[in-house]
Amino acid sequence: MAPRANWKGFLRLSLVTCPVALYPATSENEKISFNQLNRQTGHRVKYLKVDAETGDEVPTEDIVKGYELEKGQYIEVSKEELEEIALESTRTIEIDEFVARSDIDPRYLIRPYYIRPDGKVGHDAFAVIRETIREMDKVAIGRVVLTNREHIIALEPMDKGLVGTLLRYPYEVRSEQDYFDDIQDVKVTKDMLDLARHIVNQKAGRFTPEKFEDHYETALIDLINEKRAGKVIRPKDRPKGENVVDLMEALRRSVGKAAGKEPAPAKADKPARKPKKAAAGQKEMLMPIAGKKAAKETSAKKQASGARRKSA
Repeated sequence: MAPRANWKGFLRLSLVTCPVALYPATSENEKISFNQLNRQTGHRVKYLKVDAETGDEVPTEDIVKGYELEKGQYIEVSKEELEEIALESTRTIEIDEFVARSDIDPRYLIRPYYIRPDGKVGHDAFAVIRETIREMDKVAIGRVVLTNREHIIALEPMDKGLVGTLLRYPYEVRSEQDYFDDIQDVKVTKDMLDLARHIVNQKAGRFTPEKFEDHYETALIDLINEKRAGKVIRPKDRPKGENVVDLMEALRRSVGKAAGKEPAPAKADKPARKPKKAAAGQKEMLMPIAGKKAAKETSAKKQASGARRKSA
């Protein structure tokens, strides 16, 4: 069953308008979540809205919004006052411009939504807008109001519908210079780059989300099932990472590892020395990808765990 629409209104390109509905394209509901409990009684913890000074519970109808000017001093803003400044784009996604996809900095992306015609009318106008965006290979930029806030939204065609991605405003994106200015200027040699490129080429592929498994989610399911079965949970030894001392040696060994064979000792101008063992935590640095057999076993395991979880 499809989720309820987050927003309903109109999509407008100049004089072409059609009714549309906006649905969340992602969900966190499938992930395991926890409730907070009182360790002494096992009962759930309930949060109350209380007066910070008196400690008394405050009824919902007596709670108003306030902007803090300085410590302890607020300007109260009522619901009616907020409605008075409601924006014209509350019920309409107005397409303002078209830009190249490459123009949109990934840092500005927030979350995606599916957009489709709302009801039986407006499918023709929707198709005209969708196919115009597709034909021009552009991204349509518009504005939409969600939860009383106006957002920038980028519209792209997907199959028979549109994907609308909310974008951040410039003041919401931090400057990279605050974080990158202190990084040392290091000259990377051609030999190092050649070895690194070789590793990349050996690992090149297409992004297929189905190949990736949420190992933490699987571990949570296993943990809950083990505790439910009354098993004793013992802490596991964690591998310790080590600093890379010889970067060229690490690159050469990585090439051999990517090829699936033991790397040969490196040739060196200095007196020969025994090849160093791979760092204990080296595998932890790689994104784990389950093979076909493992993926099938994991899938079956998750389905069984899911069935047990639902029956709990």
